[in-house]
Amino acid sequence: MEKLQQTTLILVCVALFSLVSCCSAQAQTSTSPEREERMEWWREARFGMFVHWGLYSGLAGTWENKPVGEEGGMEWLQFRVRADTDTYAERAMPLFKPTPGFAQSWAKLAKQAGCRYLVFTTKHHDGFALHDSAVTEFDAGSVLNRDLVREIVDACRAEGLRVGFYHSVIDWHHDQYCYLESKQLPHPGNSKPYPNGERDHGRYVEYLHEQVDELVSNYGPVDILWWDYSGVDFQGDEAWRAFDLMANVRDKQPQVIMNNRLFRIPEAGWKGQGMQASIPQLDSQYGDFITPEQHVPENGLPGVDWETCMTMNTTWGYSRYDAQWKSPEKLIRTLIDIASKGGNYLLNIGPLGDGSVPAESVERLAAMGRWMDVNGESIYGSTASPIGKPSWGCVTQNTKTNSLYLHVFNWPSDGKLTVEGIPGAVAKATLLSNSVEIPASQSGADVVLELPKAAPDAIATVIRLQLDGSAD
Repeated sequence: MEKLQQTTLILVCVALFSLVSCCSAQAQTSTSPEREERMEWWREARFGMFVHWGLYSGLAGTWENKPVGEEGGMEWLQFRVRADTDTYAERAMPLFKPTPGFAQSWAKLAKQAGCRYLVFTTKHHDGFALHDSAVTEFDAGSVLNRDLVREIVDACRAEGLRVGFYHSVIDWHHDQYCYLESKQLPHPGNSKPYPNGERDHGRYVEYLHEQVDELVSNYGPVDILWWDYSGVDFQGDEAWRAFDLMANVRDKQPQVIMNNRLFRIPEAGWKGQGMQASIPQLDSQYGDFITPEQHVPENGLPGVDWETCMTMNTTWGYSRYDAQWKSPEKLIRTLIDIASKGGNYLLNIGPLGDGSVPAESVERLAAMGRWMDVNGESIYGSTASPIGKPSWGCVTQNTKTNSLYLHVFNWPSDGKLTVEGIPGAVAKATLLSNSVEIPASQSGADVVLELPKAAPDAIATVIRLQLDGSAD
């Protein structure tokens, strides 16, 4: 009988635990007013600047006086040449010499391009921290006697930009990081025994948490924490004590928005390991937004918040050898395409070791800024197209103003643009660039616009349709 009572008690406890866990998961999955308030500015922004910058930047894609390659990420240079951390640091540190005022130039560049936020690498996989950290000497405070995070944060705030911290949970420098636990996460010593003998990954995780605590405690409001990254075979609580990490960040920064890369499971928006493995589902306990990389999902990721991060050439970190620059037209149309599918665009620059930005990046961002100065209202605060993607371009909508924005890439030779499936009556059609009204005739849900002979903007001319009815 005593054994039966014990068994019954255990079963009751298990049932109660399951019920509590279920209720907790449902609460975390639900869309709360608090989360909606946190996400509002981010959904409004649509366009941000990504910055990959660290010790690798000074090496500029070169190792032993030879190019490591003409394409691909040079922020992974240490991994690509399989250098041990001491050799890498010895060669890279003398070339990493940030000039005064570098941060102000970044912030002004982002603002002029039309970006509303800036996310930069506080620490990449090589383990070098850009802030003045009390838990390591492999940081800007110890090496340069400067707190580069403070400089960047202050510059961004001066320009009215929201600030995000990219932080790698991988660490090629820390002597307790157990890289053999994963066959998918990169490390210069992949498959080789630990050079310092047996390691205690828990000690590395404590270090990770301590360093993140410094970042969320010492720099005022932090708007975004952009984690990078996990393997299917090593992720979440097992790898990073992820839920504790997120809870501490949220405790210090209640308004912060976090991405989904502490995990690599379907509930966190992943179907596998590759860059194109994003899927349109996200339980909010695993993050606030999904992060497709170097591509735009064909149909967006309906029902979830998402942000495509992308390079201007093929590398995130600076390389003097990578000349595969996307054209301003490509970049502007990519921004429009992403907005038309309900996503954000995080476009990368890779500054040199002194913090200066490559001229090619400056030129392209300036072109984007000129376009955004004229057409920004079709991007900021926009939501996904209610009529899909037409053959002539892309469509965004603004439900607050009950407007549709037609981004015309392919100007009709006969001057007639047919728009099908309009969700309401068109009250007025105007060119966004000069407010000139365009004749429009509507039959049911279809509208025919009489356009000028030549496109006012060869890259993307925007026409605003003001609707009488709902644009739902």
